Amino acid sequence: MLSYQHLYHAGNLADVQKHALLCFMLDYLVQKDKPLSYIETHAGRGLYRLDAEEAVKTGEAAKGIMAVEDAFAPDPPYRLRLAATRARWGDAAYPGSPLLAALTLREMDTIHLAELHPQEHRLLSEVVHIWDAHVHKKDGFATALALTPPTPRRGLMLIDPPYEVKTDYDVIPGHIANIARKWNVGIIALWYPLLTNAAHIGMLAELSARFPDALRHEVRFPAAKADHKMIGSGMFIINAPWGTGDEAKRLSRLFA
Repeated sequence: MLSYQHLYHAGNLADVQKHALLCFMLDYLVQKDKPLSYIETHAGRGLYRLDAEEAVKTGEAAKGIMAVEDAFAPDPPYRLRLAATRARWGDAAYPGSPLLAALTLREMDTIHLAELHPQEHRLLSEVVHIWDAHVHKKDGFATALALTPPTPRRGLMLIDPPYEVKTDYDVIPGHIANIARKWNVGIIALWYPLLTNAAHIGMLAELSARFPDALRHEVRFPAAKADHKMIGSGMFIINAPWGTGDEAKRLSRLFA
């Protein structure tokens, strides 16, 4: 199923949580003068316009990044990447996770992005080509398994599926276990929605049993509209970099 397009939801509060933690972890990794690999399994188009009809229609960005950005300190990695995006593409531009990674990583680093949706893949390729990113029009989990362990071996993988298929919750723990078995030193970060039907509970229970030392961070927020089912979001991070837990606690205060 390829119906999901993140443009309707770009810049929402779930993005704020996911992107703030991603930027913190990537910024930590680039402090060391050693190359790294960044892999993303469900990349999207990479760059969004918050004044687009689709984004304005849902109003999620207005209740998300537009409402809370000033609560961040002026110079954390997330805000710096937002500023860099706007300087290059205009005030209404908003970076997806592939662009946040590309803006953070160095020439010595390697970027692999998987996106199966034809339109999103084309737009993503246009955005990230200047960074020599490897853009794969393939299934994200198959790509992740094929690429691991990557070269360089040090690095981070973001798994951010749209959860269009109900069985995603059932199969994701197995996918992550297979990836982690091949890449035991990799940072593996899974984003998941908190829905009114609590669909994530079984998945998180299995993941927590398999990876008891992983960092689990969840935030709650009001549904964007009365009929929306998402009331929060979470990140499950295996091999989280030092300080990520403290950063997650600071981030939680924005949602209190």
